[in-house]
Amino acid sequence: MAERVLLAGRDGPLPSSPMKGEVPAGASGTIEDRTSTLHLPLHGGGREGAVSISQRKKTPLRFADLATYILLILGAVIMLLPFAWMLSTSLKTRGATFATPPQWIPDPVTLDNYATVFDSVPVGQFLVNSAFVSVTSTALMVLFCAMSGYAFARIEFRGRTLLFYAYLATLMIPQQVTLTPLFIIMNWLGWTNTYQALILPSSFGAFGTFLLRQFFLRLPREIEEAAFIDGAGYIRIFFTIAIHLARPALATLAVFAFMASWNSFLWPLIITTDTSMMTLPLGLSALQGRWSTVWNVLMAGTVIATVPILAVYVFAQRFIIKGMSHTGLK
Repeated sequence: MAERVLLAGRDGPLPSSPMKGEVPAGASGTIEDRTSTLHLPLHGGGREGAVSISQRKKTPLRFADLATYILLILGAVIMLLPFAWMLSTSLKTRGATFATPPQWIPDPVTLDNYATVFDSVPVGQFLVNSAFVSVTSTALMVLFCAMSGYAFARIEFRGRTLLFYAYLATLMIPQQVTLTPLFIIMNWLGWTNTYQALILPSSFGAFGTFLLRQFFLRLPREIEEAAFIDGAGYIRIFFTIAIHLARPALATLAVFAFMASWNSFLWPLIITTDTSMMTLPLGLSALQGRWSTVWNVLMAGTVIATVPILAVYVFAQRFIIKGMSHTGLK
């Protein structure tokens, strides 16, 4: 006997589907009317119910959604215009930089500006310094913030909440306020013009601790309880379970930390005086003259500094979205 499909909300069963090319008995009206009343079974033909083809049509775009999309597109265009102008200027000759009206497409296109950048300053050394400082400080930031975030989220100890909010309050202190005492400490340790002076101050952060604490609070405690029964402690649970479940949040923090370290300018300016220890943003400042600036060459250097951080962000953007959704941040 042919299997019958039940329609949700009806008492009686529907007859089995006709063969291809047949018209159901008793059907009337046009072909369009009959096809609009056909029903498809849910869940691959099960008896749980069926849905009408007309109900599967897409919901029409509302005015509010259309306005939102237009605003988002306009915002994206406004954000991309400076990058487009930077790239365009880096490919122009010096005379075409301030041409009126402005030319978005360079004519002629030249790569001499990039060659001038590499001839003017040791860009290779600057890139090595920036990459080493950024990668190292990012790894330390992720490790230390993950450990502190897990402790604040899972380990019960006296004064935990008060200590967390006191640490979080440091976000309200401007960075410029801490530069002088931080420089005094580094100078007392003899760490001026060293990698450790560039790396250690950016290896901690209240924001990273807060971000990962919010993530660890959402993890089910049943996982930890099962590990406790098996004899695991907090340290083993952190490195074998929690750290793996927190990969989206860790990737989000890593991107933020890498961007902040790569773009840092003020602290390297204070703590380094040797050209061999300068990072890329600081080294490229030499392209800006005291009385005049060759803007097309400066824009070429800016493109060189932007490409690595842009590549990192494009690669990790899906982790950022996933990490934000898990931590509850907007």
